[in-house]
Amino acid sequence: MATRQHAGLGRKLLHIAFGGCALALRYIPWWEAALLATAALVFNLFVLPRVAPQLYRTGERMRDARSGIVLYPVSVLLLVLLFPNRLDIAAAAWGILAFGDGIATIAGRQLGGALIPWNREKSFAGTIAFFLCGGLAGSLLAWWCRPSVMPTPDAWFSIGAPLVAALVAAFVETIPIRLDDNLSVPGSAAAVLWALSLVREDLVGPAIVAGGNSILLATAANVPVAWLGYRAGTVTSTGAVTGAVIGIAIAVTTGWPGWALLLATFLTASLSSRLGLRRKTLLGIAEERGGRRGPGNAIANTGLAAVAALLSVLTYPRDPALLAFVAALAAGGSDTVASEVGKAWGRRTYLVPTFRRVAPGTSGAMSLEGTVAGVAGACVLAAVAISVGLVPQGALFAIVAGATIGALAESLLGATLEAPGILNNDTLNFINTAIAAAAAILVARVAA
Repeated sequence: MATRQHAGLGRKLLHIAFGGCALALRYIPWWEAALLATAALVFNLFVLPRVAPQLYRTGERMRDARSGIVLYPVSVLLLVLLFPNRLDIAAAAWGILAFGDGIATIAGRQLGGALIPWNREKSFAGTIAFFLCGGLAGSLLAWWCRPSVMPTPDAWFSIGAPLVAALVAAFVETIPIRLDDNLSVPGSAAAVLWALSLVREDLVGPAIVAGGNSILLATAANVPVAWLGYRAGTVTSTGAVTGAVIGIAIAVTTGWPGWALLLATFLTASLSSRLGLRRKTLLGIAEERGGRRGPGNAIANTGLAAVAALLSVLTYPRDPALLAFVAALAAGGSDTVASEVGKAWGRRTYLVPTFRRVAPGTSGAMSLEGTVAGVAGACVLAAVAISVGLVPQGALFAIVAGATIGALAESLLGATLEAPGILNNDTLNFINTAIAAAAAILVARVAA
């Protein structure tokens, strides 16, 4: 046992030490960094198992492409390839992975203490250590690489953005899924850093002033709606609070048109959950808690839309952010419609991508009835967005196409990754909205 713990400590120390290589990103171009990351990947695949087999955990196969030892350099390579002109983002995300994730494990084991309620394998001590150490390392590396980026990033970004990214990544690490931290941590951190890199400093002040003027009215509108949703049995108490916070953020940033679309999405999802409830209950595929939506569901289906709403008042130009906002909500709402209609009235349900016939409610399964209902739901929500002036009429196709692409991607991932616990339903829903938002922007640009 002592030998195993010593090996685990050695592995984590190596995990942390390798993060120091991010300092080199200040001096070398992205293609050299990519070559070095590729060399590290090859070394970890073919050489490390021979020279240091003790670094592998019990049950972990050497040369296994799914092991953390292999996925670590894969993540670094992807960061460099995705951000060739922003190596400060790559360095900061790398630092959060190396120091945040590495020290969190050591602190969690050594300090113990209270466990995270939704994931009893994680502790508050480890999560706090993750945020503090990962945030500090990310800020230092972003600041260190700042001179090599043109134009030079704002000082607030280099110092503050990695702290926000570390906080989000620390939360993501506590989600009870089996997706390797070497993928989830740098992926979530890089996404936050990229989103914050779009923020323009001169827009922050006016946005705060405008938000302060409307937050009371937004709160007065969202709190009663959340309470009514709880009383009607559509959300849990924590789901109501989370939904109210998201609703306030959206109302403050996009105004009442955005809030109206959010409300339409919420009503669409809630009502569809009750379609064919008796049949779904008999089949054992009804939504948990009698269809009540919890905080995870609220974040998964509307969290990305809330981020897009914030960016719509903090970036230039505003139109792509609003399109992403609408597409994310349309994807979340239409996906729920497709799922619930398919479970209630789907006659033949097929698994993506094999198209093997499976029982209704199987993760990743699709039916003709559910698919048609989902497309119709996306059309309705897109029409609502157009009618209230959020997006122009020509954006209808991009929104529906984005929602459809997101749904197909979610079905594919659900069929392959949900059953083994690598992803869960909330994670899949969030990925669905993110892909839908990106696809809608891409389709709109191609069609322009």
